[in-house]
Amino acid sequence: MTLSENKASLLGIGDNVVDFYKDRNEFFPGGNALNVAVLAKRFGLQKAGYIGLVGNDVEGEHVAKSLAAENIWIERLRKACGENGKAVVHLDDKGDRVFLGSNKGGIQRRLALRMEEKDLAAVEEYGCVHTSVFSYLENELPKIRERASTVSFDFSSFHDVEYVKSVAPYITMAFFSGSELDDKGIDDLIDTVSGLGVSTVGVTRGSDGAFWNVDGKRYRQGIKPVEVTDTLGAGDSFIAAYISGILMGHSVEQSLDDAASFAADTCTRFGAFGYPYKVS
Repeated sequence: MTLSENKASLLGIGDNVVDFYKDRNEFFPGGNALNVAVLAKRFGLQKAGYIGLVGNDVEGEHVAKSLAAENIWIERLRKACGENGKAVVHLDDKGDRVFLGSNKGGIQRRLALRMEEKDLAAVEEYGCVHTSVFSYLENELPKIRERASTVSFDFSSFHDVEYVKSVAPYITMAFFSGSELDDKGIDDLIDTVSGLGVSTVGVTRGSDGAFWNVDGKRYRQGIKPVEVTDTLGAGDSFIAAYISGILMGHSVEQSLDDAASFAADTCTRFGAFGYPYKVS
């Protein structure tokens, strides 16, 4: 079976970081585009790939090794001279992660990933692409959309209407963090983005669950209670499982329910998908 015949495949393009846990003196691989690719594969997709830039430091090497260990396709992974993206985090007494700072994406942001023909060929082979606001791929989105069947985009907490308008023509799914929004704010955001022609709009709001709109129909998904160790990566797990479920032919309702369970499981361990590296 070729990749183009396998609808249950996903290609993450863009951001990767290491999340450095200051209190534990260790870091884990992460970043939205990378996490979603890895977690989609763990959820059950037959094939997942990742295209991005890593630094030539120990952090970049650890990211690459972790991807290889997860059997993620990384033939178009670039390595550049410079520091890998890095975020410093702290866990509060509830297991919620608090970001203390970052190097603003490291080498990935400074060089900015540009799509070459081999990358676009991979986009066409996989069909389904996921990227994010932290990937700095806005100028590449038209080329990606031309070759992809679906493009999902994580805006995180960036709700600026003009920015969303600039991205909306090139995506089919939009995901947002709405932790600071009330119900009306979420409704307004979903209405605005849906009005721009994005068929699926999802907003996650932490312990309040997820608010979803698919082709004009609204859905609400609650969380699955669990003993929380670390919430880092829970949102990415939710997105990865939801996309995977849809690609596998599951209903929206089942995909959302499975996504909540998958996200809850992520909260029971440190890091988005493991692979701790102890800093000496």
